[in-house]
Amino acid sequence: MKTALITGITGQDSFHLTELLLRKDYKIYGLLNGLKTSRVIEYSKKFPNVILIDGNLTDSRTLINAIDISKPTEIYNLGAISFVRLSFKEPEQTANVTGLGPLRLLEAVRKLGLDKDIKFYQASSSEMFGKVLHSPQTELTSFSPRSPYGVAKVYAHQICVNYRELYGMHISCGILFNHEGEYRQEEYVTRKITKGVADIVNKRINKIRLGNLEGKRDWGYAGDYVEAMWLMLQQPNPDDYVISTGVTHSVREFLALAISYAGLKGKIEDYVEFDEGLVRPVDLELLVGDASKARRALGWNPKVNFEELVKKMVEYDLNNYGRT
Repeated sequence: MKTALITGITGQDSFHLTELLLRKDYKIYGLLNGLKTSRVIEYSKKFPNVILIDGNLTDSRTLINAIDISKPTEIYNLGAISFVRLSFKEPEQTANVTGLGPLRLLEAVRKLGLDKDIKFYQASSSEMFGKVLHSPQTELTSFSPRSPYGVAKVYAHQICVNYRELYGMHISCGILFNHEGEYRQEEYVTRKITKGVADIVNKRINKIRLGNLEGKRDWGYAGDYVEAMWLMLQQPNPDDYVISTGVTHSVREFLALAISYAGLKGKIEDYVEFDEGLVRPVDLELLVGDASKARRALGWNPKVNFEELVKKMVEYDLNNYGRT
């Protein structure tokens, strides 16, 4: 039986990855920072057989202990301070967790003498590309991050590549473009929209507070993207892969579809209140990925398109909060 240790266990991707690995009969351990939030309770209720271990990406001692206890064949490092707008307010903490956390994990693996026994997945990000000079972006595109989060992810990515080349470790990095789903936390714009339209349908609120509606993203379904993570660690040789749909849509398009799927009538403006505080200090250029390498080498293809993604999220929130 394969064993996985997942960091960032209460994040969206961990919910989807846990579902995937359980279907494949993995034994799963999750790294938990000791805080018993509602998200932890939700995860534990949904996945009662996953063993949670106290540990923190800022504390090397706890990471060594977690790896020693779980003895994983695969580590999926999904832990990070991943809310980009927050990284502008907490840049030092973002660097410590998102940037140095993977280094501490890799050193923990090496100190335990398991560098040849464990396959390691690093969650890299399209935010590393930042101010892009050309589109679409591939594994060879230069990094030019535009946020503390993006900078931290570049460091983490490069240290993983460095350890792979220096020590021969099986480390693969997934450069994932935006991916969403029913387990997305509510501070993210996509879930804010789908939860918001559900609340409007149920007359809890009149309008959704949003920032820039014209920003475009290459949006995919998180359930598809975690499959790519798993496929990377099943390869005989480690490598880096862009994971994306290759198609962009605006926040306005996402919102319009969500309103339509919820059965609401009228114009978009009837349901939105602009909030300048939700606009990033620096917005990104057009990010759109070319996942040709993953399609070719991994046999990976996204199954859920943009319209299906929005519908899936809206239906989840309508069913979760009920219709009136």
